[in-house]
Amino acid sequence: MMENDFLKLRGRVALISGGSRGIGRAVAKRLAELGVDVVVNYRSDKEAAAEVVAYAEAQGVRAFAVPADVSEVWQAKRLVADTLQRFQRLDFLICNAGIWEGAPVEEISESMWDKTIQVNLRGTWTLCQAAVPVMKQQRFGRIVVVSSTAGQRGEANYSNYAASKGAQIAFTKSLGAELGQFGINVNAVAPGWVDTDMTSAALAGEDREAIARGIPVGAIATADDIARPIVFLCSDWARHITGEILNVNGGSVLCG
Repeated sequence: MMENDFLKLRGRVALISGGSRGIGRAVAKRLAELGVDVVVNYRSDKEAAAEVVAYAEAQGVRAFAVPADVSEVWQAKRLVADTLQRFQRLDFLICNAGIWEGAPVEEISESMWDKTIQVNLRGTWTLCQAAVPVMKQQRFGRIVVVSSTAGQRGEANYSNYAASKGAQIAFTKSLGAELGQFGINVNAVAPGWVDTDMTSAALAGEDREAIARGIPVGAIATADDIARPIVFLCSDWARHITGEILNVNGGSVLCG
């Protein structure tokens, strides 16, 4: 209870895109534990989203799940409208929905390129565009974008993904400068390797041990390792931080 008082999270409302799995799932659970009402966005896995909602409700907060493809403007607007209809406000927006697909540059198909940009970058923009007017009216808001180290240093054979994540970083910095005057802080986290279903194939077998050895702290992050810093960026403790890219990568990429 003491931590809740310091962080000033209780009673707030959070919308988490891609909230049924991986990092989004962990964020929704952590926020619920700290008294935040949560909206769990998902695209197809209704059962997984329902499990997150049930967990949140067991913590004594309100929660519901909303299916939406955030790469579509009208669906992002509906997602925010549904949040307002249920909770009458929106305090925290976590732009987490994303995909990780790649190939050598000469083998990237037009559809792969477009899909990556649509989900990762456009999906961040659509949600921010829909949520910002609400936050401006409230004179309060916290937006956290889940980017990647790939957007900072590039990633061989995933140039499409790296491009989308680098653009998220530029977008974050731009909105941080644009929206601070309205009481809205915009930040991003840049994870390195994270143990989720999206990376399970790449982290299988001997590759996992080799990847872990290449990380200075000697371990691959869990989803919760990323969720906790995201919660911090939503909290009152981070009220003077905006336009920042918080590296959560175990020391594997050291950049400002």
